[in-house]
Amino acid sequence: MALPAGKALRVVFGETLTEVAKTDPRVVVLDGDVASSTGAELFETEHPDRFLQMGIAEQNMLGVAAGLATVGFIPVISTFACFAVGRAFDSIRVLIAQPGLNVKIAGGYVGLLTASTGKTHQIFNDVAIMRSLANVSILAPADEVEAEQAIRAMVAIDGPFYMQVAREPSPVLFGPDYRFEFGRAVKLRVGSDVTLVSTGVETTRVFEAAEALAGRGIEATLLHVPTIKPLDEDALAEAAAVSGFVVVVEEQSILGGLGGAVAEALSDRQPVVVKRLGIPDIYGESGPNDLVLDKYRLSASKVAEDVEALLASRRQLLHGSNGGHVALT
Repeated sequence: MALPAGKALRVVFGETLTEVAKTDPRVVVLDGDVASSTGAELFETEHPDRFLQMGIAEQNMLGVAAGLATVGFIPVISTFACFAVGRAFDSIRVLIAQPGLNVKIAGGYVGLLTASTGKTHQIFNDVAIMRSLANVSILAPADEVEAEQAIRAMVAIDGPFYMQVAREPSPVLFGPDYRFEFGRAVKLRVGSDVTLVSTGVETTRVFEAAEALAGRGIEATLLHVPTIKPLDEDALAEAAAVSGFVVVVEEQSILGGLGGAVAEALSDRQPVVVKRLGIPDIYGESGPNDLVLDKYRLSASKVAEDVEALLASRRQLLHGSNGGHVALT
């Protein structure tokens, strides 16, 4: 089934921080000259005295944020993920991650759908980079309901955070009774044929893919991972055990992101076959959203096709071309 339309998470980012700051005077926003694109301009309008325009100087911006954190502020970084993670990585590593300072980094324009900005403004390995840093927690909400709660949790929990904030509107996956829990994954469906694991806004597409697969007689367990680090290994091992076959789907590189984290965790906790669907080891390109998602096979229809093909290949391997059983090791 198609999910209802929802807000862009960048809008939720601006709205939520604006509300949080009304009751918490420690919250300040530092922007890298992209407030109109990231949603931070909403905060600037309501709290101009706590909005710091740092210009196109991301390394310096992260350094200023570190300094503010040392004197009790809760600085929130507003810029594109490619600039925060790529351009300012050493500032994050040395000034924020190593001392474990209370800085919140919001990476906007994540994934493929970056408004035709091209490969220079796309980054597909931000999760891989940030999860390699000790002390840093990583969040990737799926929709407006989860994003609001995740932002509030990020501000409330002490320590460095990195949050992916998608540009485009995301369908609404969760109802008003949903409660985000930091460090916990969410089981959205239960099925014994395959276990699907996803994160961020890609989960909305994987949910629709799972519904389409159910119409073809394939029942999937779907585990949504809004907290990529720390990873909910218990929920992951439990979900993997249901089918013994895991497919991780993410709008990230297949190298080092959620797929890598899942493979690492399951190799210790619940060894099963893990396949990764995502962006291969390439740089991206721009285009209309639907066409780009189809090209990189991350639309709901393409994910459903690829999962079905992986299951067919697995069945052939398990039973062998001559009908005999072949054991997987």
